[in-house]
Amino acid sequence: MMNSSFSWELYDKAPIVGIVRGLPIDIVEKIAEVYLCAELFTMEITMNTPNASDIIKKLRRDFPNLNIGAGTVCTMNDLNNALDAGSQFIVTPIIDAKVIECCVAKNIPIFPGAYTPSEIYKAWTLGASSVKVFPATKLGVQYIKDVLAPLDTIKLMPTGGVNESNIETFFEAGAVGVGMGSSLFNKDLINSNDFEGLLNHFKKIKNKTNPFVAN
Repeated sequence: MMNSSFSWELYDKAPIVGIVRGLPIDIVEKIAEVYLCAELFTMEITMNTPNASDIIKKLRRDFPNLNIGAGTVCTMNDLNNALDAGSQFIVTPIIDAKVIECCVAKNIPIFPGAYTPSEIYKAWTLGASSVKVFPATKLGVQYIKDVLAPLDTIKLMPTGGVNESNIETFFEAGAVGVGMGSSLFNKDLINSNDFEGLLNHFKKIKNKTNPFVAN
């Protein structure tokens, strides 16, 4: 496979992990096309999506310039299935030490989910590439600031509740990236096959990250 390893260079150009859940493979392919056109490069397919492994394999084959990874990885079985499908990075909603340590040993970026400062610190010390603060919906931007005050060397990626109107505030608070699902992959646009509208939506969100990305 081309470009078998995760590209941090591409991720850093647009530090957004787009979370795809529950969509069929033909729709995901159309989304991936406009995603790349909008110069977004990192896409997560959750393992509880029907045929997730097949979707990952197809995206890896058809979109070598995207980082394609697996999300909702909770067990070693999930991890093995994700890696067998060709996942270039792994995202979890929880802390599973075996999953994290296996990814670290294989030099695969791992973004484990954590909620409290103790969980965030544990995930980081286990070797997380960045800690997915999840769910960030209720915690908000102030929580990111509060955590980073004492834990300022930890890289945080808030996920849940990040949208077009507040994404800038999360980066201003010190987040190094964000995870976005339904707020990024607008269901109304997708259901109406308005992929031009989706492209414009992607571009608006991407532009909000530009001031925080090193050129």
